[in-house]
Amino acid sequence: MKKGVISVLSMVAGGIAGASAVGKISGDKAGKIQEKSDKHLALFLMMNQWVKVKQEGKKLSSYFEDHGYQKIAIYGMSYAGETLVNELKDSEIEAVYGIDRKVGIYSYIDVLSVDEPLPEVDAVVVTAITFFDEVEETLRDKVSCPIISLEDILYEV
Repeated sequence: MKKGVISVLSMVAGGIAGASAVGKISGDKAGKIQEKSDKHLALFLMMNQWVKVKQEGKKLSSYFEDHGYQKIAIYGMSYAGETLVNELKDSEIEAVYGIDRKVGIYSYIDVLSVDEPLPEVDAVVVTAITFFDEVEETLRDKVSCPIISLEDILYEV
């Protein structure tokens, strides 16, 4: 009889532990999904602001001109980074190079790793807006120029 009770208790304890582990995994996965969702929402809102800026007939190059930045680097060479490169193509502002964790990605400009020596520029524009604080901290000791969020530029232009 005791053996049956112990067996049942073991199954119950095992079931609780298993359910707890599944809940933890599901909770972790849900957290990652929420984090990714928040990132994409922030990027959508930033790109929406960019459309509004364009609809008002404004150019991002005016921001850089007003601040005396002629040569910039772009951190984050995904969609927003490439869009910024394209926006500045026919302006006096030169996107000298990009910085990205994925150095092998294709771009119209050279893409460097943050671990490489970074040539001097007037400013670094960070397109990875949800990671701005971490990127700024990483770049602070590597460059001597201002590090600016693309989101801030879009709301200031």
